[in-house]
Amino acid sequence: MNPADEITRQLLRYSPDAMIVVDAGGVIRFANETVRDLLGYEPADLIGKSIETVVPERLRDRHRTHVAGYMRAPRNREMGVSIADLAALRADGTEFPAAIRLAHFHVGTEPFVAAAIRDMTDRRRINEALVSAREEADRANRAKSRFLASASHDLRQPLQTVRLLNASMLRMVSDPDVGALLKRQEQAIDSMTRLLNGLLDVSRLESGAIDPQLGDVRLEQVLNELRAQFEPLVRARGLSLQVTTADVVLHTDRTLFTQLLENLLGNAVKYTDSGNIALTCELTAEALHIDIEDTGIGIPQDKIEHIFDEYYQVDSSGTRRAGVGLGLAIVREVSRLLGYAAEVKSQVGVGTWVRITIPRIHLAMRDAVVDTQVAVRSARRPGRTRLVLIEDNEGVRVATQLFLQLEGYEVTTAGSAREAQRLVESLQGDELMIVDYHLDGGQTGLELVHAARQRQGTDIPAVVLSGDLPSVMRVLKSPIPRCRFLSKPVDTEALLQAIAELAP
Repeated sequence: MNPADEITRQLLRYSPDAMIVVDAGGVIRFANETVRDLLGYEPADLIGKSIETVVPERLRDRHRTHVAGYMRAPRNREMGVSIADLAALRADGTEFPAAIRLAHFHVGTEPFVAAAIRDMTDRRRINEALVSAREEADRANRAKSRFLASASHDLRQPLQTVRLLNASMLRMVSDPDVGALLKRQEQAIDSMTRLLNGLLDVSRLESGAIDPQLGDVRLEQVLNELRAQFEPLVRARGLSLQVTTADVVLHTDRTLFTQLLENLLGNAVKYTDSGNIALTCELTAEALHIDIEDTGIGIPQDKIEHIFDEYYQVDSSGTRRAGVGLGLAIVREVSRLLGYAAEVKSQVGVGTWVRITIPRIHLAMRDAVVDTQVAVRSARRPGRTRLVLIEDNEGVRVATQLFLQLEGYEVTTAGSAREAQRLVESLQGDELMIVDYHLDGGQTGLELVHAARQRQGTDIPAVVLSGDLPSVMRVLKSPIPRCRFLSKPVDTEALLQAIAELAP
């Protein structure tokens, strides 16, 4: 016998897969030795029997349909759509999930079909485990998102109260020493707010609960705002800050982009005891590079790969720094979300250099954006604007009312959705509404605003406050005219500016 023929014969007999050959009538004409281990039949016992001998009875009608379809257009292919579609029947009556590979051939003019059968029990078990794990992960992510939404709202409420009360006391006291203490307290509140935002934001970013809201953003405007934000802190630490911008428009999420740079600058200030911090921009043919360089304590080379991990802090000076190490973790997640790259180089005792690379695909045409920020602080007219405050948290409501009254506004309040409904019915049309988004009874402040506008037949101006603003913005289908959304704990200047912009 030709050696190649003998190899072929032995391969068919002892193939790792059970091999069965049937004729055009579905009668088994060949079975290899492997069917003994897989199906429990002696190969000779299957010869002359119908192929349905190894098909579970519950699947035989569907099997005939498969066979008829295959014989109309025979070709080498897998039988069935997925593991769950097929099963084979053993001699002892038990079933197992099967994968079956079909091949069509002729001996002379007579057609035959070869079926290679493989037990997929282990693979089915692995697939089911993966599906279960994925479902469990999805449930955990949904639970995490629900917790974050609840925690965001509940934790921000007392911070909102404290911030407003502190701002009110600053306006009431005349003693400079008390004023200085209140200023220090204000800084502590701001620090607490940033920490809370960091804890919640990094969790939302990792769980996929934040969707970028893309729009055209002028880089120069963002950097000027950051310069104004950080200059007082930098001066207080005896440092210098240089910001060199570029005439570029980005197509990005303004909030996330600003947060990314805020965290990098904040980290630079935190770890620089003397010298300067510089933010520079370089536009190349491939990308926009934003570099932040400091003369701080630096990072040991063996620690650089860990600095983007949550809760990881490096301080080679041995001095305790405020914070819990979330700033660069947020930088990592925001960069990933926006499609940017982050690179870090550092030398202990010399300083740190961080580069954010923004591919040109994220840059917009220079003329595609128009400034929308309008300075209106000088246009405030407290005496001519009546405010309607709807807030179901008593502490926040009282603190907000006190602060606004000290600013010279006439304020009417409601502490529940029912009170708010009566208040809406009494509006004259010359008020401005300030509403908490989440109210008791499942109603939202935005629904009250819509009801008031429908009743008055005009777009009553409104400021909507929320402890979980990203989630609120995701559910909005389109911008709402004469409406501003502010995140709790709200910055008092931002609140006053919004009122001034919207005042009737």
